Amino acid sequence: MSASGTLTLRKEERTCSKKLIEQLFNGGTARSMSSFPLRAVYMLVPRTASMPPAQMMVSVPKRCFKHAVDRNLVKRQVREAYRKNKQVLLQAMESHEKEGLVVSFIWLENKLHDSHSVEHHIVELLRHISERL
Repeated sequence: MSASGTLTLRKEERTCSKKLIEQLFNGGTARSMSSFPLRAVYMLVPRTASMPPAQMMVSVPKRCFKHAVDRNLVKRQVREAYRKNKQVLLQAMESHEKEGLVVSFIWLENKLHDSHSVEHHIVELLRHISERL
């Protein structure tokens, strides 16, 4: 993959499959960890030909932020931090050629944080996930 290709977040890299999402939250093989105000739930799944090495999704509950503007801001911050630092996961996934990683980031707090703080927590979570693979 080219250098410019690693700094993008394509549609294929986002988890949209209801089957995968149900498997992530209802299956017994998923693991989770927290770096407050974020929680990451992740699991390895069999990889298809069109699936990228890692897929992600972001969830910000309505009980945390009543206004959609605030929920969307947090989602943008998390996606941007993931986009800039996903190479940590991609390097760890090089040894898992037949498996793909599905990660969900869930916001836990009802306060907004600056982008630098969100990026720090995302980097911490990505580093921990890559160590445990």
